[in-house]
Amino acid sequence: MSTTLELSSLENTRWRNLTPPPGFSDSASTSKAPEKASAHAIASYEKMKDKRAWDVALAPAKSLPMQGFMLYMSGGGVQIFSMGIVFMLLLNPFKNMAAVNTAFAPFAPANSKPNALTTLPLQKLGYLVCNLLTLALGLWKCRQMGLLPTGTGDWLAFESRGMAPELFLM
Repeated sequence: MSTTLELSSLENTRWRNLTPPPGFSDSASTSKAPEKASAHAIASYEKMKDKRAWDVALAPAKSLPMQGFMLYMSGGGVQIFSMGIVFMLLLNPFKNMAAVNTAFAPFAPANSKPNALTTLPLQKLGYLVCNLLTLALGLWKCRQMGLLPTGTGDWLAFESRGMAPELFLM
């Protein structure tokens, strides 16, 4: 015994007046207002791409608390584990900033060039700022570990000294 669903019974129900979902094209269901439904679908798709571009732009900032916790757990000494984490924090922002156009190419509006700098400028600027924050966190950790030359004693090799005063008395 098999049960079949009769789809012709759905023609006269309240479901017939619903607009089709985005991307759906059926000649029988789009006979009412195809231009209106299509324009609405394109606008909602562009809005969704814009929201997704903001998600990608703010992703480096969302990972900052976890990276800060990893730095805290790695300690203040110069070991291979802490150096690996610091190297990752210093290298990844540069790689991300170099590939900013390719990161946002899938989210470019339909009427623009995907790899142009002027496409999605606010999202790209936010992405660059978030990557600079990650870089600043890595540099702060380098300073805490004593790897950055910040004191006067770090530059003694480049200091030039004059003649000793005892040599002038002779």
